[in-house]
Amino acid sequence: MLKRVVFNQKGGVGKSSITVNLAAIAAARGYRTLVIDLDPQCNSSQYLLGEKATHGHGNPELEPNIGGFFEETLHAGQGKGLLGSALGSILKAKEAGLGGYVHPTRFERLSVIPASPKLGDMEHALQSKHKIFKLRDALRELSSRFDLVFIDTPPAFNFFTLSALIAAERVVIPFDCDVFSHRALQTLLENVVETRSDHNPQLEVEGIVVNQYQARASLPQQVVQSLKTDGLPVFDNMLPPSVVMKESHQHNQPLIHLNPDHKLTQAYAALFDEMNQRR
Repeated sequence: MLKRVVFNQKGGVGKSSITVNLAAIAAARGYRTLVIDLDPQCNSSQYLLGEKATHGHGNPELEPNIGGFFEETLHAGQGKGLLGSALGSILKAKEAGLGGYVHPTRFERLSVIPASPKLGDMEHALQSKHKIFKLRDALRELSSRFDLVFIDTPPAFNFFTLSALIAAERVVIPFDCDVFSHRALQTLLENVVETRSDHNPQLEVEGIVVNQYQARASLPQQVVQSLKTDGLPVFDNMLPPSVVMKESHQHNQPLIHLNPDHKLTQAYAALFDEMNQRR
């Protein structure tokens, strides 16, 4: 089971879109694929599950979710914990470990462990009790159930991002072609190197995914060339901008299912193939 974490400390770079669409292509190609959503914004969860994963305005959060998994590590055996989840939900999930939090999607071979909007409420407690390896250990139990795992992370280097980096073998870095993204990249890479040194020697930066790439504009070309000059592993296949992505979000349908012949879909497919060749 190969585990990839999609990570960038900068928001708005397409993390959830990249996570979900690569995972959907993997599943369509025959891989048993799991998405784990660690971002309290729950974008990947909503992308794949639609309304039932959309909380607020009177809608409760979808359970069981990854928040329940982390709560279980803090409050095993209690009727109600930090997030106020029902005992029945926690015990049901606990019977099967992390697998008890997996939800099937309507897409064959594609499953998701949804996020919780309350993840931030428990971060300090998890840090203080040194639970940083729990996700890594729990994922080992799923090795016979899935071929590929894609982990969506919050736009910050925090407990949940570090948990993902410790649990994964590969890091995929979404990147927008602007100067600010380029400057922030150094800090991101330093965090990955430190995590590999301190916690996970198997961790590798698989590559940088250039998103919203306008091939005819000079600035994106210059920025990408600068990345390559710095010796950074930029994927050859870049993702062009397109309104079809907004349509994909609106319909809660990954591109490979919404419009498999679209140029952006084909770019994602080529990117996935490039990743496979690097395995």
